[in-house]
Amino acid sequence: MEWTSPQLRSLVELTRRGTVTAVARSLGYTPGGVSQQIAALERSTGMELLRRVGRRVELTDAGVTLAAHAERILATEAEAVEALERTRHEVSGTLRVGLFATAAAEILPLALRRARETCPGITVRSRDMDVDDVYDAVAGGSVELALGLDYPDVPLPRDASLCVLPLSRERFSLAAPAGDLPGRRTVALHEMRERGWILPPAASYYGRAALTACRRAGFEPRVLHEVTDTAATLALVETGVGVSLVTDLMLRLRPSQLDVLGLSDTVERHIVAVCRSVARHRPTVAALVDVLRAAACAPAGEQGRQPAGEGGVALG
Repeated sequence: MEWTSPQLRSLVELTRRGTVTAVARSLGYTPGGVSQQIAALERSTGMELLRRVGRRVELTDAGVTLAAHAERILATEAEAVEALERTRHEVSGTLRVGLFATAAAEILPLALRRARETCPGITVRSRDMDVDDVYDAVAGGSVELALGLDYPDVPLPRDASLCVLPLSRERFSLAAPAGDLPGRRTVALHEMRERGWILPPAASYYGRAALTACRRAGFEPRVLHEVTDTAATLALVETGVGVSLVTDLMLRLRPSQLDVLGLSDTVERHIVAVCRSVARHRPTVAALVDVLRAAACAPAGEQGRQPAGEGGVALG
């Protein structure tokens, strides 16, 4: 029998996610691409691995058995990659990295410049994605490392197969229309109970974290504009239609004429790196995590937006 890692990974992800559509979203394939991977696996094994039940599909006994072994095969493959990297005289290799928009704009450029200086043998291929999808992307194998956000009020799900590594911590402030709160430098969340809010959807981690903070302060925010994009949120605050929560990193995305007030309430988010546990000590992964941590903690003046083009570090 012959099979490929993408075929085995598609089968394993199907046991986790239950639908071909969810697997496709996790792995960055089309649903048809996932079906082709499973079909090729069935041809190789000569056995039916999936059966259709109404509109759903489920694994056969053979599919369940192979999926269990596939997890071990993929883990062994990751260990082999780490072992091979350690035989090299320098830290070198290619890493696929998943990034949410703010990290791509504000952290990655500086990280690439620093990587070019400290570990020029590493090539980075990046992929922009929704911040709530990075955890699944690493679990599914579509990227080997990802930058994500973890909220103490709504923590990421913890999976023994994945490792969540803290990079930096940010405290939220309040963004308000310029001149809306004259003479104030700090404010408590409960004082904003009557204001209109600009927040992300409640189904997102950030949305749930914001709602939790407001509810802890004793009120339900009156969300007038449900917005995911940070730059759009800042623009709406600037026009005077509501208030929102912001961090220093978020404010770098768009020069805005608005007031930023400190919150007496503690509302935080953590910038994290996510990788598979078996890959945590891969020389390339460990080196890039160190570079990303330094970039995430760098003062605003050190951030840059020029992609690296020489020295082996590429933005793909």
